[in-house]
Amino acid sequence: MLKVLFFARVREELGCAGRDVVWESTVADLDSLQARLCREGGPRWSQVLSETNMIRAVNQAVVNGNTPLHDGDEVAFFPPVTGG
Repeated sequence: MLKVLFFARVREELGCAGRDVVWESTVADLDSLQARLCREGGPRWSQVLSETNMIRAVNQAVVNGNTPLHDGDEVAFFPPVTGG
């Protein structure tokens, strides 16, 4: 099982704090998981999760690019942090 979490504006726009996704070969990497979430969630999810500045983390470590996933991993999506 993959634990998927959404934070800040992403959570607000999706109306969802997270979900569990059964790990299988079709979600064996981060890009495949993201594509599946976009497909299943519909146009709004696709728009939000496909933003170019989306930050993605696997097991609480920010990753760049595609990353392999394993059963039991935690995946998080959150917008870039800004401050002032």
